[in-house]
Amino acid sequence: MKRTLYILFALGWMLTGCRSAKLSTADEQFDRGEYYDASVTYKKVYNKLKAKEERDKRGMVAYKLGNCYRLLNMSSRASAAYANARRYGYPDSTATLYLAQALHRQGRYTAAISEYEAYLAKVPTDSLAIKGIAGCRDAVEWAKEPTRYEVKYAKLMNSRRSDFAPMLYGADFDQLYLASTTEKALGDKKSEITGMKNADIFVAKKNEQGQWERPEAVEGELNTEFDEGIVSFSPDGQTMYLTKARRDPNASTSVEIYTAQRSDAQWSAAQKFEVIPDTLSTFGHPAVSPDGEYLYFASNMPGGYGGNDIWRISLKEKTGSLLNLGPDINTAGNDDFPYIHSDGTLYFSSDGHPGMGGLDIFKAKPLADNHWQIENMRNPINSSGDDFGITFGRGDEGFFTSNRGDGRGYDHIYSFAYNPVKVTIEGSVCDVDEEPVPGAIIRIVGDDGTMQKEVARDDGTFRFALNQGVRYVMLAGAKGYLNQRQEFESDTTNEDANYWVDFVLPAINKPSLIENVYYDFDKADLRPETVTALDELVKVLNENPNVTIEMAAHTDRWGSDEYNVNLSNRRAESVIDYLVSKGISRDRLQPHGYGKTMPKTVTKRINRLYPQFPEGTVLDEAYIKGLSEEDQDAADQINRRTEFQVLSLTYQMN
Repeated sequence: MKRTLYILFALGWMLTGCRSAKLSTADEQFDRGEYYDASVTYKKVYNKLKAKEERDKRGMVAYKLGNCYRLLNMSSRASAAYANARRYGYPDSTATLYLAQALHRQGRYTAAISEYEAYLAKVPTDSLAIKGIAGCRDAVEWAKEPTRYEVKYAKLMNSRRSDFAPMLYGADFDQLYLASTTEKALGDKKSEITGMKNADIFVAKKNEQGQWERPEAVEGELNTEFDEGIVSFSPDGQTMYLTKARRDPNASTSVEIYTAQRSDAQWSAAQKFEVIPDTLSTFGHPAVSPDGEYLYFASNMPGGYGGNDIWRISLKEKTGSLLNLGPDINTAGNDDFPYIHSDGTLYFSSDGHPGMGGLDIFKAKPLADNHWQIENMRNPINSSGDDFGITFGRGDEGFFTSNRGDGRGYDHIYSFAYNPVKVTIEGSVCDVDEEPVPGAIIRIVGDDGTMQKEVARDDGTFRFALNQGVRYVMLAGAKGYLNQRQEFESDTTNEDANYWVDFVLPAINKPSLIENVYYDFDKADLRPETVTALDELVKVLNENPNVTIEMAAHTDRWGSDEYNVNLSNRRAESVIDYLVSKGISRDRLQPHGYGKTMPKTVTKRINRLYPQFPEGTVLDEAYIKGLSEEDQDAADQINRRTEFQVLSLTYQMN
């Protein structure tokens, strides 16, 4: 059915040439749109012609055979036939264009570009060839970076023949209408156009468990021995708009729009819907706007831009409302299968815009004055084959049609769902000794206006879902601890990302080690690499402006008590001088040099870094003397430390 409706739209020329009895039969079949039967007849004629004596005829018949295969979506056979036409000297340059398009549909992009360029050497301004080259180059890049859509073959919805043009129906989108040429379709006769049975309309329904069941022919008088398919519904679901291809043995097939009415679970016989009084043009692919105001459709009527164009007409007042959607949408090629999303976005298929091959699905955002912002939906929604007839359910998921990978050109139903980039941040909240802080409150604020709050789990961990390309500020706090703040910006790449951040909250009731604070031997001057650690302390003090602290310095066991107290006092003063230089009020800071009088007790964190020291061990001189020389050095290093202790939480700036 899709082939019938699409290829009849595409038929825009009459073929002439030397005709034997058999050739004239094939030409008559082609002129009536009976492409399958015509291909069989042309093939017989071609095989009877002698390669040397009848080269011109062979080239001409090969070209006509290629046209049949092209319209039947048999791209591999079409490219072979057009190549034969050129080999036998067929003079029409369109053979080169059609060869390029057939290669394009097979995904043979390099070869297609070469043929497009050969055609442009003869017809430099042809837009289809120019856009064809652009599409081939785009397709190569899109294959490297697919979008976040996940596409699956909808096995349950497909038969052994062509199944196409799905349309979700119902308030809960629990029914899926589609057209199918399955052997279950009415009638026994095979179509002269496609070689398959004429399409009927089928419907799949979800069961009580929410699972799809196999499609069955719709009930009522809707289906006939003719082709029916490509449906859309009025907002209330009571009127169906469909495409119907009526056959007359003595005339070309007529493609028209019909309507049917729903009564209970059945559909009435279809009645013709006349868009305008025009018996020569084709009308199909109806799509009703979500508000029921307009009917969008495809037609080759005069006033368009090429093959099929997408038009719109008011369903409330048809007179004077007919509108071509303009050159942003319509091209010199075929622009078909409109679908209007509930958000106002137009989806359609086109072989005239740059694409991956055949019909590609595009989405178009409406702008002012009948202008549109067009975007190719790219790989994996699109392929080198025909991709068309998209329908959406809830969110960004639904079904569409594609003949990708099918050498016979048969169409199949595919499902799709958008998997958005998942950006998360995880982390933990612990104290300076790496003990978790359960119940800590973590807040995160983004410059996109988002605000979230989490409570840390028993192990101190937390997790947030984020947006891409947003600058975030995070603040962690808990009772008995000072607050800590961190900032970062999420990435904008098209990949999932997971960030990790640790909050180390200084406890109010015990000293907090300032890591990486270094002095030269026997000196109190801060070494340059100490600056980073102290800058972190500056941040903590700025984020907790009501806090006063004691700055404590400790030494190892070497030297006299007096010497070490003096040295540690000077070192504590050096740290305070640095903090004051960074804007911290001196009256919030109290120095204290403890010398070697307070050896460190091994914490969980120290035990992790130095497993030779059991947790809870006091690193006093008596213990250290019993260690190896190497472990003595490590213990002395642990004792040489700078810490701060919270003194009060009530500081008020004068």
